[in-house]
Amino acid sequence: MKIMFSAGEASGDLHGARLAEGVRRLAPEADLFGFGGAQMAAAGVRLVADCAAYSVMGVWEVVTNLSRILSLLNLLTEAIKREKPDLLVLIDYPDFNWRLAKRAKSLGVRVFSYIPPSAWAWRKGRAKDCAKLADEFVAIFPFELPVYQAAGANISFVGNPLVDTVRPSMAPEEARTFFGMKDGDYPILLLPGSRKQEISLVFPTMLAAARRIQGEKPEAAFFLPVAPGMDQSRMERMAAAAGVEISFTREHTYDLMGATRFALATSGTVVMEAALMGLPCIVLYRLSPISYFIGKLLVHVKYFSLPNILLDEMAQPELLQDEANPGRTFEEARRFWAEPGHRESVCARLKAACERLGPPGASERVARRIVDAASGGTA
Repeated sequence: MKIMFSAGEASGDLHGARLAEGVRRLAPEADLFGFGGAQMAAAGVRLVADCAAYSVMGVWEVVTNLSRILSLLNLLTEAIKREKPDLLVLIDYPDFNWRLAKRAKSLGVRVFSYIPPSAWAWRKGRAKDCAKLADEFVAIFPFELPVYQAAGANISFVGNPLVDTVRPSMAPEEARTFFGMKDGDYPILLLPGSRKQEISLVFPTMLAAARRIQGEKPEAAFFLPVAPGMDQSRMERMAAAAGVEISFTREHTYDLMGATRFALATSGTVVMEAALMGLPCIVLYRLSPISYFIGKLLVHVKYFSLPNILLDEMAQPELLQDEANPGRTFEEARRFWAEPGHRESVCARLKAACERLGPPGASERVARRIVDAASGGTA
């Protein structure tokens, strides 16, 4: 059995690694290869190309990197022809992966989509196009199903893998000691995202808001977990210029989430991870002006952060583009220490959102479906 994976960006690499581990447990003889990163390689996937070199965000940024992306598409197409996999597993990274799917389908290769394009949010017509290319879809959120079901896709939701992976490894008091938190500290987490564009566009707002927080609440202590690929030295320089002292960390991020009071976070999977750890967020998102202009024309959603989408309500604040400014961010932050019961109320809604992610064991269930599909079976 030969299975090809295609996963862009750090989150796709993590999902791909979990699936590869599950496939290997079910089918130790399986030959796994494709496009991914260090975590997938560690899980036994032979890399044809490393996704770390191809992580970009925004419509304009993709356009300016088009020649490199097309070269990657050709490289992976040649790998399909040479390796002749029984199945191509697409993991997120939609604009690239569905071009690859079209080529795979023309070569007679079955296609399995894990984390399909967000047709529920924008370009709903993509669901029909994707349904013609993929033999099976597995979503990681229940709200993704209706638009694909209407398009005739073979799609299911079997749970979210974060339920298994987002867990503390130490008690809250132990974590406070580990991270050097003092009695009387009011710890706050900064989660600016891992992409260069996110750090450029969102982190300055976080820093300016943090400066205001310090002015009113001197016991505030800021922590920032550094993910692989993040430029810590650049962030340290930005923090120093803003006059904000930050403790940078590189391990036990979930324990850190469990020990802090709230987070200033760039929208993304990390907001859902924080929710699973009972940590409320003020969710910020900014794009380059041209990407935001194009996005406004194409994207029509009530909310953009995952817990709010799951609940279909504003469980925690979202600040988009011009609203993601230091003043608004500070106003929302201030509610956590100045408004009695506010944090508890937000946490209760986050718990309700997390309950909609399904039971543990999602990655194992998806791995079983991948093995069955590669063997020529169906779910």
